[in-house]
Amino acid sequence: MLEVNYCKRIQEQIALYLDDELEGQEKIEVQTHLQTCESCKQTYEQVKSLLTQIHQIKPLYPAPITLRKSIEKILDDAPSPYQASPELHNKVLAILETAKESKERKASKLYYKKVFVALAATLVIFVMSFSYWINYNKSISNSTSEFALMAVDTHLRHQKGQLPLEINSNSAEDISKWFANKLSFGVKLPNYQEVSGQEKLYQLEGGRLVGFKNDYAAYISYKMQNRPITLVVTSSSVATPSGGEEIISKGLTFHYSVIRDLKVISWTDRGLTYALISDLAERGQQSCIVCHSGTEDKDFIDGLKIKS
Repeated sequence: MLEVNYCKRIQEQIALYLDDELEGQEKIEVQTHLQTCESCKQTYEQVKSLLTQIHQIKPLYPAPITLRKSIEKILDDAPSPYQASPELHNKVLAILETAKESKERKASKLYYKKVFVALAATLVIFVMSFSYWINYNKSISNSTSEFALMAVDTHLRHQKGQLPLEINSNSAEDISKWFANKLSFGVKLPNYQEVSGQEKLYQLEGGRLVGFKNDYAAYISYKMQNRPITLVVTSSSVATPSGGEEIISKGLTFHYSVIRDLKVISWTDRGLTYALISDLAERGQQSCIVCHSGTEDKDFIDGLKIKS
């Protein structure tokens, strides 16, 4: 069942893949899956052929015969233009040729000078960019887990409208039921606000499946203070938090880092690995309210704050 759903999702993304609309982990997953799944590969070839045919279509608008004849008659009836004498014609050509050669010599020198400067500047920019890219990727790969990077990419793509929700609901129970038969692990979202009757500090928007390592992870979207919060959940057998600053609170080890200007908190608990993404203040620990009530777990949330 999971394999059929996975192939269906890949096939739904083939058009986006061919239009270069996919990024990050999902693009890699489509490429990897197409190398091993003959059915999805056939769908890929069909969609690619259709798009190629569409791109090659060029509209042709032949002019009516009556219009062509009218234009030909106008041209035939037009008076002959003034003809310069051969001597004047040759003299003008000689002047233009001399001016052209002089201009080409000056332009050639200026052109090669500009080319040299442009190439030198391009080389410097390339070396600096390449060096930065290598160092950046080394620091990212050494300090941040692949799961956290995928969670950040998913958060940004949803904000850009590239990753719509598959279930829109503000009910934790409904969203938990929707995930029930779609994942190889269980996801049960807390509903502290509903149970305790406390003031709603956040709004649950919905969820969807996202691909990760040939399997699915659960993506849940929240909003707090009108700011987006993302929670991504997968099995701890698939992803392990790593990197960043380690913070221990209530027996759990949290990994805090900043990726692409977003606050990332990841941890493992009871067989599941979580990543919480936000742009809230400090470490973004306010976003933990979506899983912990504001009063009973105040000491827990305070434990994630910067110690003075």
